[in-house]
Amino acid sequence: MMARSACVEFLKWALPQLGLRWGGFRKVRRQVCRRLSHRLQELGLGHPSAYRAYLTEHPEEWVVLDRCCTIPISRFFRDRVVFDALALQVLPTLAHSTVQRQAGRLLCWSAGCASGEEPYSLSVLWESQLGHRFPGLGIAITATDADPHLLERARMARYRPSSVCEIPCHLRDRAFVRDNQDFVVRPEFRETTELRLQDIRVAVPTGPFDLILCRNVVFTYFDDALQHRTLERIVATLRLGGALIIGLEEELPDRHGLDDWAADLGIYRKVTLETPGPARDGQAGRGQSPWT
Repeated sequence: MMARSACVEFLKWALPQLGLRWGGFRKVRRQVCRRLSHRLQELGLGHPSAYRAYLTEHPEEWVVLDRCCTIPISRFFRDRVVFDALALQVLPTLAHSTVQRQAGRLLCWSAGCASGEEPYSLSVLWESQLGHRFPGLGIAITATDADPHLLERARMARYRPSSVCEIPCHLRDRAFVRDNQDFVVRPEFRETTELRLQDIRVAVPTGPFDLILCRNVVFTYFDDALQHRTLERIVATLRLGGALIIGLEEELPDRHGLDDWAADLGIYRKVTLETPGPARDGQAGRGQSPWT
């Protein structure tokens, strides 16, 4: 394991060249430093300074370094209060709007989906709690990530007990099958999700989407300039009246036509004159939890 000070010095040099910011990596630096140490061992390099020289001589190595800085921290129903808000207010409101314009599917995008926990959580929530209230209305989820290894894990849809610990038992029994110690998402909860290899820094899927979840990636790890550019692209793919959800501890660098829906939960709405009253009251998710 390389010395902590040497790793921090290296990250402060390298991250800006990847469009990333050191401040977002403070809490996860140990995980990144472990990966960097392993990579240096693979290359037979003894110190980060040697790795800097290697990057200069082998620019293709920046792709490897970029993957070393990927932080795939996720679990099902992460931040349950946000999923309460989705179940109580956000998804019903968006579903009503979708029915009113006579569309057949609620279109959602999970950006930076990692191993698939977030999009599958959304699918489980819709199929088990909300779908029966909107007969004839389906849900289609586009889930993107830049890491092919994480997407392969998402396609397997196999998870350790620690990944499903926040799911209520009755939903866990309905949505998963046990395979030894693992929990595997049942096929009917996977078929609504399309997994796609895509780097949000380079491209975004074609919208418009009714709901976009972009949590704990862009507005934590990207630098200011890249946050602004990425947010502009995200909002461009969001339907008027649609919802954007970011991480609980994240802040938007700009509004770009977004208004508060429940800003304390990281929930915003693309403003439009046709926005119905209940969607503008800033009280998404207030009330009794649907899990109780």
